[in-house]
Amino acid sequence: MIITKQKSQENILKILAVKSKIFIVGCGDCSATCKTGGEDEVGKMADFLRSHGKVVTGSVTPDVTCVSAQAKIAFAKNKDALKQSDAVLVLACGSGVQCIKENDRFGLDVYPGCDSLFGALIDKDGKFCEVCSSCGECILDLTEGICPVTRCTKGILNGPCGGQNKGKCETDENKDCAWILIYKRLKEKGRVEQLKKRLSARDHRKSAKPGSRQL
Repeated sequence: MIITKQKSQENILKILAVKSKIFIVGCGDCSATCKTGGEDEVGKMADFLRSHGKVVTGSVTPDVTCVSAQAKIAFAKNKDALKQSDAVLVLACGSGVQCIKENDRFGLDVYPGCDSLFGALIDKDGKFCEVCSSCGECILDLTEGICPVTRCTKGILNGPCGGQNKGKCETDENKDCAWILIYKRLKEKGRVEQLKKRLSARDHRKSAKPGSRQL
């Protein structure tokens, strides 16, 4: 899941300063879960823009905005409203914004209404936990499903640093040391010996940005 936050209202008005007729696109997946771009948020954004003199020509909330097929369907169903628009405001992640832009056949200006933060899971308490850095070189099979690249503040690949104290990170006493968590899981599985295997330095070319990777 891509975690997003809505841009400030002031910022959105600045982005749309010279635009008057706005079509809003939300996302029924990640942004809906984050409450930054679901149907409710799209409706509130429409009300906000109208209160500041904008004409909202229409809106749509695809199930997944970063899928081209769904973007094309959304455009086809709303072509009349889009023809009356001079801009599209997308309440989704950066991938969703770019997907909408790539599939726009009306030559509209497409703007982001959210900032993308990180890849996460949702824990049992409903909190967003940053767990993946999309590094291109996954080692979760060796670390019992805990990513040290992301969850260790220093991104250390071979055991904890000397700063951990009673299982907590030296940078934040409320944050668990990723490598202590890995050790505990390995111990539960009887695989502590696995820690003796030294992991090679990461090949940062696999996560270099900007990249040209296509799957």
